[in-house]
Amino acid sequence: MKLIKEITESVNYLLEEGTDGHRSLFIEGPFLVSERTNRNGRMYKEETMRKEVHRYTEQYINKNRAFGELGHPDTPSINLDRVSHLIVSLRQEGNDWIGKAKILETPMGNIARNLIEGGAQLGVSSRGMGSLKNVNGINIVQDDFYLATAADIVADPSAPGAFVQGIMEGKEWMLVNGIWTEMQYEEARKEIRQASRTEIEAVSLKIFENFFKNLKI
Repeated sequence: MKLIKEITESVNYLLEEGTDGHRSLFIEGPFLVSERTNRNGRMYKEETMRKEVHRYTEQYINKNRAFGELGHPDTPSINLDRVSHLIVSLRQEGNDWIGKAKILETPMGNIARNLIEGGAQLGVSSRGMGSLKNVNGINIVQDDFYLATAADIVADPSAPGAFVQGIMEGKEWMLVNGIWTEMQYEEARKEIRQASRTEIEAVSLKIFENFFKNLKI
């Protein structure tokens, strides 16, 4: 599964006052988009996105643990030391999902708040895992799509509207015991290609054993 990021620049900033008089800063905008081909030639089916947003809402948003980070993380895992905000809602409008996130009083949250108050133009980037199927030149994200976070806060002033950036092109990820783990599959694939027919089983077993030895659990 590839690590896929979706970046949206058009977000709004909201300042809301609670019953205790404390003012909280929120960002709101289209966090997720479906049924439109992006600039990298990828597209999410509405049904695929809707099912995954439902799971994400039930397991994360409703339990107050839908965190996002400041910057461009290069793994599917949430790094608590980089958390800047809490996603509080996702609502569907047509083929888009409008998200709302509260800026937290964490070190990274304070940086985001200072940037916003200083007039910086920030955007959001969803982060997820999924396999792709090419259909008529368009890479369709498949039903195994897994949303790691609906929004990281990013700065990309050159981005007009929404676009997609695929990263970690030489890496695959798999979920083992609830932990996303990177697989250096190119090296493994090279070993398998060089093995003879009689060696393939032994080589495959060695790669499998080495993979689990290197797991950080």
